[in-house]
Amino acid sequence: MFRIEKTSGKARTGTMTLPHGLVSTPAFMPVGTNGTVKALTPEDLAEIGFDILLSNTYHLYLRPGAELIAQAGGLHRFMHWNKNILTDSGGFQVFSLAPFRKIREEGVEFRSHIDGSSHTLTPENVVSLQSKFNSDILMQLDVCSPWETPYNRAEEAVRLTGYWLEKSKQTWREKVSEGYEGKLFAIVQGNFYPDLRRRSAELALAADTPGIAVGGLSVGEPPEVFAEFMNYTASLLPPEKPRYVMGIGTPQYILGALAGGIDMFDCVLPTRTGRIGHAFTRDGLIALKKNEYRLDFSPIDSECGCKVCRNYSRAYLRHLFRAQEILSSILLSYHNLFFLQDLVKQARQAIQEDRFSVFSQTFLQRYTQGG
Repeated sequence: MFRIEKTSGKARTGTMTLPHGLVSTPAFMPVGTNGTVKALTPEDLAEIGFDILLSNTYHLYLRPGAELIAQAGGLHRFMHWNKNILTDSGGFQVFSLAPFRKIREEGVEFRSHIDGSSHTLTPENVVSLQSKFNSDILMQLDVCSPWETPYNRAEEAVRLTGYWLEKSKQTWREKVSEGYEGKLFAIVQGNFYPDLRRRSAELALAADTPGIAVGGLSVGEPPEVFAEFMNYTASLLPPEKPRYVMGIGTPQYILGALAGGIDMFDCVLPTRTGRIGHAFTRDGLIALKKNEYRLDFSPIDSECGCKVCRNYSRAYLRHLFRAQEILSSILLSYHNLFFLQDLVKQARQAIQEDRFSVFSQTFLQRYTQGG
């Protein structure tokens, strides 16, 4: 499933072989929570060059429902996307609904954020749901704990995550025997306790799933703590399997993850910031609503090759945003995703030429200092 091609320090390039084609790594995955990346079409995403995107099991389960998606021929046909899809387990979404959920040995009971109805996610039915979506990569159900969780609660989360991994793998094997081709990823938890991280990683390694995700990060901790535990957890994982960190989408976090040997990441940030009028540039993030851009007829980023930068000015994009035109979200979301995809592409090239450290330092120095 995964082949490493080149390394530069701990950073590496590779290729994943999935049911809907090859994925070059490192790979950034745009987030299509409800079966759509907000403001963009599947054709836009293919044009930018993405081989894989992420959709959300929790949201798709609640609306429109797994049975409807299965009747449509799977999520790929339903949303008109013929490349790969990773679906998360819904664990993080349930984690974020803390006042409305109960964690039990057999799974998680929660109330829908849509209509308040009661539901239960179990490790078994989460795998079944994702197989109905025909996901190319599916995630186990896990227990995610927030920053500053007491040790005993974090330890229980590790135990349950490991137990649920066993149940997930059993159901996944049954689905594979029925012809399902999706690849299961285990998730490492452990909060911010090194011994619990190690214990959770050992459970994930013992399960021998095709890939492993580093979970329990971006839950309120300071950036330096994120980096410490991301790197520590990555060091516990076998090099021959793809490594995935959820929820990172800034140049700083992406390049830091690559330096630690991470292969895959996703985030809603590029499209979310686009919808509020923010745009990535090589000189840092800019807020186009500011008056300083009113008469700025230059592109968002003069070194960017995307169609937005080729055809539209900062002044025009500022006008669209302030006039609350839908086109503002479309164009800025496109540019931001193109920018991050291009960053990853450049990083991939730098790794192949064994100059990643210099590339990363040079890029971040300009990005963080605004030129």
